[in-house]
Amino acid sequence: MGDRVRVGLVGCGFYAQNHLHAWRDLRAAGADLVGVCDMDGTKAKAAGEAFGAPWFTDPAALIDGAKPDLLDITTRMDSHRALAQLAAERGVAAVVQKPFAPGYDECVAAVETARRHGTFLAVHENFRFQTPMRRVAAVLASGAIGAPSWARLSFRTGFDVYRTQPYFYGEERLVILDLGIHLLDLARVFLGEVERASCETQRRNPKVRAEDTATVMLRHTSGAVSVVECSYESRRIPDPFPETLVEIEGDAGSVVVGRGERMTVTSQGLSWDEAIGGPLLSWTSRPWHVSQEAVLHANAHMLESLKAGRPAATSGEDNLKTYALVDAAYEAAETGRAVRPKTWAPP
Repeated sequence: MGDRVRVGLVGCGFYAQNHLHAWRDLRAAGADLVGVCDMDGTKAKAAGEAFGAPWFTDPAALIDGAKPDLLDITTRMDSHRALAQLAAERGVAAVVQKPFAPGYDECVAAVETARRHGTFLAVHENFRFQTPMRRVAAVLASGAIGAPSWARLSFRTGFDVYRTQPYFYGEERLVILDLGIHLLDLARVFLGEVERASCETQRRNPKVRAEDTATVMLRHTSGAVSVVECSYESRRIPDPFPETLVEIEGDAGSVVVGRGERMTVTSQGLSWDEAIGGPLLSWTSRPWHVSQEAVLHANAHMLESLKAGRPAATSGEDNLKTYALVDAAYEAAETGRAVRPKTWAPP
């Protein structure tokens, strides 16, 4: 891979605008947006004109016409496997928006296809790349709080997520797969792999088909325990959306991320507080900035990894471990027992 990476983007909807802005900001780092695609020609044309790229309504035409090195797939999850397969078969690297796919077996199939073709495949699991979460990871890596033994990760909101994503009403699996997957991934990052999961779910909004609230307890292989809370039906003033609130305790201290992007660290009997939010970018705004900025950081990581010829931290193979926790949580909620997550090994 040379110094320049040709990027094509498929899916020009609501959240994809953040990806488009991020790729434009990464031009100096070597990213060239060479084409955009959406089945809705109006959306494709608007994105192409706004970001100075040719536009297409067929992904294969984008690959053949624009010849990208990297395909950024920002469509709904039911199209991810087919698009990732198309990229792999054409020898093109791919980054897939989360959730990876509707089911674990489809995720495995995408990973195995990329392995057969020797192509780069990553999942745009961007909560890891939020500035506050990166600061937490740095504190843990420093050893300031010792070995982590307990944690709570919480994202509870009443923000109207259905307004921009009305299809949520009819999903068979909702808050764990859409939101909880981010927190389960963070639990792995902060406390390590998971031995078993327990879960309780609720459907608090009668208009939705699936669960809109979930509480998951994880036993990590290190012996640590974490609690993951996610809800789209919380009623809080002020609503912390879209912030993830974190508490982690270790044998030498603790780290807590509260509202307003502030972190408190206690270490060896001393405590300090600091602001951990990043500055607003030209295309971001409150309260979305936490999420928008994470897209830029995630895309930068994908770009750097691809150019260096190494897997992304959120490679397809790594994300299988996070997705296995999603399935384990749903099975635990259904059966009322703790469940060991699935494991995958290369064939």
